[in-house]
Order: sequence, then C-alpha cells, then structure tokens
Amino acid sequence: MKIEAKPFSELNIEKLPDGLVPAIIQDDRTLKVLMLGYMNREAYEKSLAEGRVTFYSRTRHTLWTKGETSGNRLDIVSVATDCDNDTLLVRVIPHGPTCHTGSTSCFGEASPENEGFIRYLQSVIRGRHRDMPEGSYTSKLFTRGVNKIAQKVGEEAVETVIEAVAQNREAMIYEASDLVYHLLVLLEATGCSIADLERELARRHA
Repeated sequence: MKIEAKPFSELNIEKLPDGLVPAIIQDDRTLKVLMLGYMNREAYEKSLAEGRVTFYSRTRHTLWTKGETSGNRLDIVSVATDCDNDTLLVRVIPHGPTCHTGSTSCFGEASPENEGFIRYLQSVIRGRHRDMPEGSYTSKLFTRGVNKIAQKVGEEAVETVIEAVAQNREAMIYEASDLVYHLLVLLEATGCSIADLERELARRHA
C-alpha cells in the first residue's frame, strides 16, 4: 500500500546532518510515542511505497526495515511533517513491542505500558463490530442492539455510583472500568468515538 505524503525533495533537509530526517513514530490507536528513527531519501521512499517503516541506520550505514528480524513491524497509517518541514510524524499500527528491550515504547518509564489503552480498546471494539466473531461478548452486545447496550451502560453507571458513595475505591475502579467498556461499545454502535467526545469537551472548555 502506497502512503500519500510529501516527496522527499520537498522536505527541508539542508540543515539536517547527512540529509537524515528525524522520524517520530506514534501508535495510531493509542497515540503513544513509540520511538525515534532517521530516514534518508531511500528509506523514506521505501517506507511510503511499502507501507512499512524503514529507517537508515547511522551506525551500520544501511537501510533497516523495522521488524525484518523480530517480526515486530510498524505498518504506516499516515506521514506528516512539522512546521519547519524537517521532522516527520509517522503514525503506525505496531505489531508487537517496538523497543528491542521488549517494551511497547523505547521511552520506558516516560511512556507507561498502559498509556492510551482506552483508545486501543476502542479499536478492538471497532474490529469486533466489523467482523462479529462468534463467541465474543462484544459481538453479542452489538447483536442485541443499541437499547440493550444503553441499558448495560445505565446498569454499570449505577453500580459505579454505589461503590463511589460507599468509598470502596477498588470496587469503584472495577465497576467504572465496566462502565467505560460498555460506553465505548455504545459509542461504536451509534457511530461515535472518543474523538467526538474530545471535540465536544474541548468546545466546552473553550
């Protein structure tokens, strides 16, 4: 799959050492920053043509496609440039951990493992809605329809309130997690998303 992006010739590489463009890699689902790599023209064009991240190794002086040995590839969703046109933001779908240490992100403690998980869960729910696999609880909810899903949201909200009033922290977190999950299912069933909620909350904040 070819990714639409600016030609390498339009990037502002004159002030960059050795013509290497920094590429910030971000999980498209969770928005977690995964790593930083560098691309020369060949790596950039190969990445766009194949839809999979390829870097230029500054130590080995050669191209390397992420995951070519580990299998933990980075499939590209989009490529954008910053305001100076000299840094890339590459949003990806990662397959496996990104860091060679086995961590999701190369930034360690600065990027907690569970960061952005709600957005990842939203993508899983969207996949269940699309594929409707047998035996999936989420699929069963979609089969039952919006009214039943909304009813579950109401039930989980009441249970969350009960535990909050009782000041039972662990139970409240458990019930609130059920509430958030069922709300995500309801959002998907009604054609909405976390992004829609963010836009509305930002509008109110403004």
